[in-house]
Amino acid sequence: MSSKNNVDILITNASELLTCKPFDPKKPKTGEDLKDLVIIKDGALGIKDGRIAFIGTSTDAKNITAKTTINAARKVVMPGFVDCHTHAVFAGSREDEFLKKQQGIPYLEILKQGGGILNTVEKTRRASKEELLQKSEKIFWKMLEYGTTTVEVKSGYGLSFEDEKKILEVAQDVTKKVPIDIIRTYLGAHTVPKNTSKENYVKEVISSLEKIKKYAEYCDVFCEKGVFSVGETETILTAAKKHGFKLKLHAEQNNQLHSAELAAKLGVVSADHLEYISPDGIKSMVDKGVIGVLLPGVPFYLMEEKYAPVRELINNGMAIAIASDFNPGSCPSYNMQLMISLACLKMKLLPSEAINATTINAAFAIDRGNEIGSLEEGKKADVIVLEVDNHNKLPYYFGINLVEKVIKNGKVVIDRGKSSIVDKH
Repeated sequence: MSSKNNVDILITNASELLTCKPFDPKKPKTGEDLKDLVIIKDGALGIKDGRIAFIGTSTDAKNITAKTTINAARKVVMPGFVDCHTHAVFAGSREDEFLKKQQGIPYLEILKQGGGILNTVEKTRRASKEELLQKSEKIFWKMLEYGTTTVEVKSGYGLSFEDEKKILEVAQDVTKKVPIDIIRTYLGAHTVPKNTSKENYVKEVISSLEKIKKYAEYCDVFCEKGVFSVGETETILTAAKKHGFKLKLHAEQNNQLHSAELAAKLGVVSADHLEYISPDGIKSMVDKGVIGVLLPGVPFYLMEEKYAPVRELINNGMAIAIASDFNPGSCPSYNMQLMISLACLKMKLLPSEAINATTINAAFAIDRGNEIGSLEEGKKADVIVLEVDNHNKLPYYFGINLVEKVIKNGKVVIDRGKSSIVDKH
């Protein structure tokens, strides 16, 4: 019997096996292709040495022997979620601000009272590396439980070289404790720290780039009115590119500043938020192949009505991804299943479009589309099993954790071991 017929794990009888396979292995899905999950009915998946060794129907798999067999009857099998935009390493919480928002107190007033990003900066600076690591370990285990197998983590709650480095080091160290892959992004330009002029802080961020490079793959800037202008953003990211960083950009979240056009000019991998993107911004990003990362949890949590114009983006040929933007201020949730529900309910995405946007397209948004995000032979075996029998039930049961099993790098790391509750009724 060939080595291909001997695997470590064999999943069989999947009601739907969502491969999320891209039609061009070098590009994310766009347009009509975003609707196609490339589903195998009665699917089977073989895993060997941490990689996908076989994919096909259960009938095709009848001659395969395995050390472990998982019966996925009446269940969906799909790639693990790729959360390609988070701020997941921080200290403290901001539930007091949640109450103030409920009482109608404006954000600028909350800032004057010592709230907002600088609130988290103060707490994160005070926290030791060990304290941050302990909190982060719990968070990333929870992410795994909800099906996220790869996550991008931005710094930005330190606003000094040593504190930013501390955050990025924790993001690396936590992978020794939690079986999850973390992509690190330097977001020193998140806001301006207290008692510092913006002009001096921009210079400080630029001067830190060479030293911080070994701790992060990407550099990002929060380009927003009252934070960093388009010109300041271009200056920082141009310098970052010279130091070998890949680029990301917080763009067009609260105002139309034409930062999407800047994203295209600089050739960033992704521009994120895009609630106020202009038609010219859309065209520029599409022309340059910039991925638009949309974050539906943010306007939902902030009780805003403005969401990114997703149908306009798709119809014009933009590749879109969906992420959580997990952070303590504007989206304290790492539940990617919930983000899929919100993308469907608030942005009118089809379930299939939202699933592709949180898997294969999200993988391309962190330049990992050749390794993760789809179930294909040779790719990393990052697989989740859901307690539902078809993919449309994923957004339908909003806020519920439907993940039964999580397989990361070919090993079962989460096994809730319960039969489906929702499908019994």
